[in-house]
Amino acid sequence: MEEIIRTNDLVLISFVEALLRDAGIEALVVDQNMSVIEGSIGVLPRRILVPTERVDAARRILTEADIGGELEKPKPSE
Repeated sequence: MEEIIRTNDLVLISFVEALLRDAGIEALVVDQNMSVIEGSIGVLPRRILVPTERVDAARRILTEADIGGELEKPKPSE
């Protein structure tokens, strides 16, 4: 799994999840339970992960939806 977005914006997270779900791409939102520890003030960002083999497709879908500016920088090739 690779991180494609890191944000505090719950609306953006929902939008990304919907776009990826409609495209048949599994998305995992992590760090959601950290809000319990931090007191629910929303300072810790949540991360959206997708399977490594679907990263390019996910990035393309989000760019076409005009939210490409929210994407994390791609990991360097190994």
